[in-house]
Formats: sequence, structure tokens, C-alpha cells
Amino acid sequence: MENSIYVGLSSQISLERRLDVLAHNVANMSTPGFRATGMKFDAMVSKAAENSSFVSAGESFIKTEAGPINQTGNPLDVAAKGNVWFSLQTPAGQVFTRDGRMKMSTTGELLSVKGYPILDAGGQPLTIDPNGGPPEIASDGAVYQNGRQLGAIGLFTIDPGAKLSYFDNSAIIPSVAAQPVIDDPDAGVIQGAIEGSNVDAISEMTRLMNVTRAFERVNALLSGSESTFTSAIKTLGSSS
Repeated sequence: MENSIYVGLSSQISLERRLDVLAHNVANMSTPGFRATGMKFDAMVSKAAENSSFVSAGESFIKTEAGPINQTGNPLDVAAKGNVWFSLQTPAGQVFTRDGRMKMSTTGELLSVKGYPILDAGGQPLTIDPNGGPPEIASDGAVYQNGRQLGAIGLFTIDPGAKLSYFDNSAIIPSVAAQPVIDDPDAGVIQGAIEGSNVDAISEMTRLMNVTRAFERVNALLSGSESTFTSAIKTLGSSS
């Protein structure tokens, strides 16, 4: 009976982590450039009770599949094309994002919606003329104003084996350094567009409801097992 309680508790812990992940995904299904979190679970066999299988707490990872491209017509919006990322300078150092919404400071510096400088391939902030009108951004990321190139939006690749962690909004920090992209015909940007979240809203909502029900069922089973265990102890105690 104790084993069934431990198995139930392991299931409850894993389901709770899954609920947290799904809730986070659902909350960000409309966040531009957001990358959903997935979970991996393993079954573990207890050495003390070889017939009992426990569920691990789960390992999370960030999914890197692209989201849908939405046209906005805003010249300061850009969507990444290909398996590349934009880079931002933040208090935590250089971070990477697929959220290409930009704004311009009073001095002409191109910033993310959170106010972090947009970087070029060399890791330097991009600046345009604040009085020069809207920029023209070529498919390779080159930024022009009044026919003159003022810089280029940096595009970076991240090692597929890198572990990713979230940073503010939809940005991520890889465990290994990202590399600038040079002359890759499959990489570029689309001006006047933004990439949406890669969260599959319908699937995530369905999973959230299913996991919530599973959590409630496990909780009910644990309560029943605990009551049975308590009654058994009382019965055995009174008979002695």
C-alpha cells in the first residue's frame, strides 16, 4: 500500500510540473516569437520494490520550431527567415529572440519592445537617423535609409544541442555561444511582418484540460489510499 502512495505521489509531482509548463505555454500563445516548452518523462523502477514503476519529475526543453508569419506593414517589424535568431544586448549579456518588433529611441537606436538594443552580426547596437524617415530593410537584414546603408540586423545560429533557457518575454539564452550567419541564402528577414508564437493553442488547451483531470484523479486516489491506510493502522492497533 505504501508503494501505491509513493507511485501516486511521483505521478502527482510530474503532473504538477506538466501543468505549470502547459499554463506557461497557453499564457504565451499570443506572444510574438515565443518558443513553447516541452517535457520529457522517464519511468524509474524502485530497487526496494521492483514491481513498482515511478514517474520522474520530468525534464523541460524549449521547442525551436518556427511560428506563423503575420504581415503587419510596420517598417520596424521584421520576421526571421530560416533557422536564425536576432540578438539583443541586455543586463544578462547577449540574448537571442525571434520577436522582431522594433522601436526607435530619440537618438535613433533600434530597440526591442522591451527596450534592449538590437545588435548587428558583430554584436554592436544598430542606429539610424531619427529624422530620416522609416528604414528599408533588405532580405539579408541590411538596413537602409534614404538609399544609404546604415548597418545590418545581426542573424545568428544556435547549436541544436545547446540547452536553452528563457529570458524576459520571448528571448532565450543558449548554453553555448551563438554564431553569426554570413552569406546564407536560406537565412534572412521579412520587413513588415512578425513571427507568432509556436504554441499550438488548441493542442495545448486540450492537454491542459486532460492533465488537470488526471491530476484530480490521482489526488482522489491518494486520498482514498491514505484513508484506507489510516483505517488499517487503527484496526490493527485496536486488535492488539
